[in-house]
Amino acid sequence: MRALGRSGLQVEAFAFGGAPLGNMPGPIADEDWHGALDTAWNLGVRFYDTAPHYGLGLSEQRLGAVLPRHDRDEYIVSTKIGRLLVPADDPSGMDTEGFVVPATMARVRNYSRDGVLRSLESSLERLGVSRIDIVLVHDPDDYYQAALDGAFPALDELRRQGVIRSYGAGMNQSEMLARFVQVTDLDVVLLAGRYTLFEQNALDYLLPICRTRNVSVIAGGVFNSGLLATERPSDTSTYNYAPAQPDVLARARQIADVCQRHGVPLPAAAVQFVLAHPAIKTLCLGMRTAAEVQRNATLFDVPIPAALWADLKQAGLLREDAPTPSA
Repeated sequence: MRALGRSGLQVEAFAFGGAPLGNMPGPIADEDWHGALDTAWNLGVRFYDTAPHYGLGLSEQRLGAVLPRHDRDEYIVSTKIGRLLVPADDPSGMDTEGFVVPATMARVRNYSRDGVLRSLESSLERLGVSRIDIVLVHDPDDYYQAALDGAFPALDELRRQGVIRSYGAGMNQSEMLARFVQVTDLDVVLLAGRYTLFEQNALDYLLPICRTRNVSVIAGGVFNSGLLATERPSDTSTYNYAPAQPDVLARARQIADVCQRHGVPLPAAAVQFVLAHPAIKTLCLGMRTAAEVQRNATLFDVPIPAALWADLKQAGLLREDAPTPSA
């Protein structure tokens, strides 16, 4: 167990990422998502992350069909604000933002205090829970000042009132997260895809400042949206939710070659490398089926020799200053 934030929350290394529950990148059969959530619970997963953005509320609704069966004090839920869901003008089409769901609702960006309160009220209803533990400002890339002026003060107030335990931001970039760490009193950030076995730019500023300011990091996207999810990247592998370019595939395959020489599955190296950084407290892995949950759970226990990390650094495939797991 590791401390997450400054509020006394404790998490395991393995958290459930709820984006696939919103039908990303495709629909999930009821028995599959139920099986994924039941298997995760049985394996001891107690931290579940979601957002209104994921499937226009579908991810929250599916979690809300399962989590309320359990004692509320036994699990942690995080969700996000920044995208209010409102009835769509034309509900006859399909969503166009990566989730295979009917576009009966539309996303409206709103980082105001009122937007925070309205979003959380709707999330509580969809989740069917009495409280949300962690709230993250979601993807404010083009809304930096609006988030500073509205969302963060509102979340700070809610934390001081005891309505939520922790707050922070969740983004696919490290630069703006680092600025938020510096100028707000958040205690958690979710960094997606920018600190992985494939790329470590977050070492330049975000991760050191998180250590300095006692901010916990939740790592998402540790497989770079599929690039590192199998033992060897294929021609159809994705990177940043798009087809991987030849130079990206070539580098990822070099990493896979080193892993293969040491008898280590690439996904296991990807998981254990990220978790070795002391600022990172848990890995948020998106899963669609019971089999995916079971597979991912095994990755944390694969023995990895120290020589693998040394070989990656010697080959220029891993930054020299990147912390690596103890043998």
